[in-house]
Amino acid sequence: MARLLAALCAASLLVPAAPAVVAQSRLPALGETASDDLSVGSERRLGDQIMRDIRRDPDYLDDPVLLEYLQSLWDPLVAAARQRGDIGPDLEQRFAWEAFLVRDRTVNAFALPGGYVGVHLGLIAMTSTRDELASVLAHELTHVTQRHIARSMANSQRQSMIGLATIILGMIAASRSTRMDGANALITGGQAVAVQGQLNFSRDAEREADRIGFSVMTQAGYAPGGMAAMFEKLEHSSRLNDSGGFPYLRTHPLNAERIGEARARLGAAPPAAPAGVLAHTAAQARARVLMDARVDALRRWQALDAPASAPPAERLMAGYASALASTLLRDWPRADSALQLALGAARGDTRALRDVALLQAQSLLARGDAERAGEALKPFAKAEGQASSRAVMLLTAQVAMSRDKTAVQRAAEELQTWTSLHPQDATVWSHLGRLWERLDQPLRALRAEAESRIALGDLIGGVDRLRAGQRLARTSRTVDFIEASVIDARLKEIEAQARRRDAEDRQREG
Repeated sequence: MARLLAALCAASLLVPAAPAVVAQSRLPALGETASDDLSVGSERRLGDQIMRDIRRDPDYLDDPVLLEYLQSLWDPLVAAARQRGDIGPDLEQRFAWEAFLVRDRTVNAFALPGGYVGVHLGLIAMTSTRDELASVLAHELTHVTQRHIARSMANSQRQSMIGLATIILGMIAASRSTRMDGANALITGGQAVAVQGQLNFSRDAEREADRIGFSVMTQAGYAPGGMAAMFEKLEHSSRLNDSGGFPYLRTHPLNAERIGEARARLGAAPPAAPAGVLAHTAAQARARVLMDARVDALRRWQALDAPASAPPAERLMAGYASALASTLLRDWPRADSALQLALGAARGDTRALRDVALLQAQSLLARGDAERAGEALKPFAKAEGQASSRAVMLLTAQVAMSRDKTAVQRAAEELQTWTSLHPQDATVWSHLGRLWERLDQPLRALRAEAESRIALGDLIGGVDRLRAGQRLARTSRTVDFIEASVIDARLKEIEAQARRRDAEDRQREG
């Protein structure tokens, strides 16, 4: 993976992680004095700057199925933090509150400035329950709500924003790599002193994130034992074998005191409603396959099997992993037999059954059988007034591409509605562009391509597509005047944004 992403995890070093705590009435927080050192707006701009580079990295992963599962855990945590008063109006409006995926086998998660939290596929792959994963997310979310990153940057307030970004990148590189030369190249001179100061600060931030994070996760309905179980699993696994695969423990070190406190909090925690494990098993299987796309790794997962007498979770793991690996290897007979194993194991769990059906649709689309893929998706199509599932919507759009223009139009309208609510969704914009092209609406297609590039931080590419749209509008006999006006307005807006960004970069470099 690119050193940049490795570096980015460094924000984790600024703010270690884990979970645990007694429900509290808003105690004074370590991050509260940070506002004088790094404003909310400045922190968000710094986070956006880092995310622009992350989104262009090949290991930034927008897998709709896995991201939707991560979002289903993340959203209740954010809602609970909001109910507790941890997220005030200023943070609510200015921060991103976005969790994203990184294709990496190592066990890690990290908070970035401005409300971004990254999760490595390796972390999802090693967790056994949703509660274990939620405990890590709650801890990282607490670093954001308590503004630990801004607080830790107070020691570096004389540095420019670009200098702070460099420190973060270097620290992430250190957390991701067993070899330190790449990180040392990024952290030099006076910056190394600032890094040490942030590491010293992190112990207090760690304890606060444990305490508040525990309250957040239990208020969100997750089992309190998930945090202690996660700590114990991390400690046990790393003790047996940590050949650089557990950077989370380098940035969020465990000790006997923290583990003991996590266990002690269980007695005072409210009970959680029982939750099935199969949906998490499907996500775990998907993460295990996607985190390493090498052929030899895929073949190992493809060979996974389980007897009919095995527990449902074991059969689902084997069937799902084998079916996905076989699909990526284009071994259709093996994929079909593994899908049958997974479907049988998931029977009785609606969410897990849906996830297997989405994998079945993905496999059928990969072999060009859009008709059967559509049949697999039909039970999960959005009902009137029901919220859209992004994963189902994107797969349905792919199915529509091989159908008549009425189906394509319906899919385009659904994606257009989604982008009006989620204008930064580059993947949906990209799919929408292909649908408009199929409908012989080149102006709309160019605008959608432009929005996709802009959402990824590629303002130059976005401007190029918008200008192409302007040229097309001038030379075409039939012009969508509304769309042409939108393109004109967006071009002015993005050109101004690009000029501001260039000016900021020049000022920082100066």
